[in-house]
Amino acid sequence: MEPGATFGLPAKKSLTQPSKKAYGDTRHIVWFEVFAGEASKNKFDSWLPDDTLEAFREFKVGIKGPLTTPIGGGIRSLNVALRQQLDLYVCLRPVQYFTGVPSPVKQPELVNMVIFRENTEDIYAGIEYQGGTPEAQKVLDFIQQNFPKQFEKIRFGTTQKIADYMALTGSGHAAPPVEVGIGIKPVSAVGTIRLVKAAIDYAIREGRKSVTIVHKGNIMKFTEGAFRDWAYGAAERIFGNKVYTWGQYDRTKAEKGEEAANAEQAAALQGGAILIKDAIADIALQQVLTRPTDFEVIATLNLNGDYLSDALAAQVGGIGIAPGGNINYTTGHAIFEATHGTAPKYADKDMVNPGSVVLSGEMMLRYMGWTEAADLIIKGLEGAIGSKRVTYDFARLMEGATQIKCSEFGDNIIQHMD
Repeated sequence: MEPGATFGLPAKKSLTQPSKKAYGDTRHIVWFEVFAGEASKNKFDSWLPDDTLEAFREFKVGIKGPLTTPIGGGIRSLNVALRQQLDLYVCLRPVQYFTGVPSPVKQPELVNMVIFRENTEDIYAGIEYQGGTPEAQKVLDFIQQNFPKQFEKIRFGTTQKIADYMALTGSGHAAPPVEVGIGIKPVSAVGTIRLVKAAIDYAIREGRKSVTIVHKGNIMKFTEGAFRDWAYGAAERIFGNKVYTWGQYDRTKAEKGEEAANAEQAAALQGGAILIKDAIADIALQQVLTRPTDFEVIATLNLNGDYLSDALAAQVGGIGIAPGGNINYTTGHAIFEATHGTAPKYADKDMVNPGSVVLSGEMMLRYMGWTEAADLIIKGLEGAIGSKRVTYDFARLMEGATQIKCSEFGDNIIQHMD
């Protein structure tokens, strides 16, 4: 936890108490504190100490509060660094509505989705070169020399192109130097396969009826488009008749016609197969709002997943109660976290809604197999919100609500577990 993040203590109590209620003395949580972010920088002069990474590697499962990302050089994002160092390739974001939570949409109760966001690739890999630097120029030179046709698509990649444009403007200003920022978007078959396998495994385990592959493959054909194609191929190879893909549908339609494809899909779904389909990212962002029941599990790349996660969180009350988990299903390593920022202006004021950290803890307990304790957290949070004794962010939007402190809301959650 960051220093001053006063939601930390009520969140810890809200995880410890349900474990005691569910299991008595047979199971209990032993907390081991590690440091990262501003607290670590102040104490150890390191934003992310090696000891913290080693602790996560050894103990495998942990939970954290929001971390301050250093401004300027060094680590771009502490959260991204943790995910990459531990290869936490799934960012798991469940989105569900709790009755009584203020929402900007008419039927937030229809939103019940789980997003599997690829966590280690895409443009979030952090392979970028600042415009005007020698490194960026080396990349531009490489593309110009080896892929001249593609280089022509870089609109202002040469001084001549800039000069030609400046002449058109008639401004009389001298042409500025070439400054083109370059970013690389890696998307791999293996990275896709392990993400999609995790999403479909979850859908089977939780009785979900569909997995939607969200992509922008109509524009980025060899990254986002490949993601979709690899996803369909992996689903069919790994899961066989447990799934039915729109890839299969398209092949049958091409060979036998639309009627045969419709009949094949209907028979597969009636037999219990999970539908694996896809949606273009911009259309998906619209349809999760207008047709939320069409989506159950979503598998997507890093940037699309970032947009979708927060857009969906807004429909059910905002990121203040949106949980998240970063998981490597191969090694078992997992870090669960609040999805909101550090909110330093509220530090030490006992005001902030602890819901995001509490629900992230619920995810952690469920991941550990402590489902009875996790169920008690959901029960407690539902009861606390229903009582209308809530933190300021809810109280200002709920009719007849009483504003209480962060610590009091944590106690309210525990009281409603009974």
